[in-house]
Amino acid sequence: MHFEKSPAELADRFAEVLDRYPAAERRKMFGYPAAFLGGNMVTSLHGPNWVIRLPDADRDELVGSEGGMAFEPMPGRPMKGFAVVPPAIVADDSRLDAWLERAFVHVRAMPPKK
Repeated sequence: MHFEKSPAELADRFAEVLDRYPAAERRKMFGYPAAFLGGNMVTSLHGPNWVIRLPDADRDELVGSEGGMAFEPMPGRPMKGFAVVPPAIVADDSRLDAWLERAFVHVRAMPPKK
C-alpha cells in the first residue's frame, strides 16, 4: 500500500514541537514520524495530517471541532482512539500543546507494551 508523504513543513513542525516532549521516544510508523511512551503511540503524522491518540471523550471533542475528524488510515477504516488534529490547532503552539498534554496523560496511563 502506498501512502502520501507528509509535507516537509509539517514534518519540521512535528520535530520542533516534539522537542518540547523529551520523554517521547521518536521513531517511524509506516514511514511517518511518530512519538511513543512505553511502546504506545501518542502522536504521529500520516500524509498531510497530524494524528493524536486521545480518550474517547477528548477524541469526540476534537473531532467535533472545526476541521477535526476521525483518523482513517484507509478510507472507511477509522482507527479507534485516534483523531486528526485540525490545521488551525497544529499552527497554534498553545492549543496544540494543550491537546498533546491530554494525549500524553492518556498514554501514560496505559500499560507499557512488552
